[in-house]
Amino acid sequence: MPTIRKEIIIDASLDQVWDAVRDVSAVHNRLVPGYIENTLMNGHERTLILPQGGFVREFIVSIDEEERRMAYAVKEGRMPLLHHHASFQVIPNDENGSKLVWITDFLPEQLTKIIQAHIDRGAEVMKDTIEAEAQRNDFNTAH
Repeated sequence: MPTIRKEIIIDASLDQVWDAVRDVSAVHNRLVPGYIENTLMNGHERTLILPQGGFVREFIVSIDEEERRMAYAVKEGRMPLLHHHASFQVIPNDENGSKLVWITDFLPEQLTKIIQAHIDRGAEVMKDTIEAEAQRNDFNTAH
């Protein structure tokens, strides 16, 4: 089974990054705006609405406050997945920064290139979005 591990260095505190990741109903605002149009929750089920009208239905498997880890699994979407499980974990990177570790396991193996491209682009958008929010919050706190 293929595994993709992506480490994202983010210039924001652990608490700021974790707050964005754990907010599973606001993916479209706090993690990947423009990449996801809207987020709908129904218990542990999350539906991500895509800009061109598609959707991805996921289960939120775990939100672990102590480990700062959130796990989810894709249940339905436009890709012909046989299996998908992923997690985000926020860990210290330096005195002020954080590392967001995104690990994705999936089948079939033939989807590796397309999933890698989605993860790479999603990681860029997450980094930019979380850093911009952290800067706004730091500015508002200072003034």
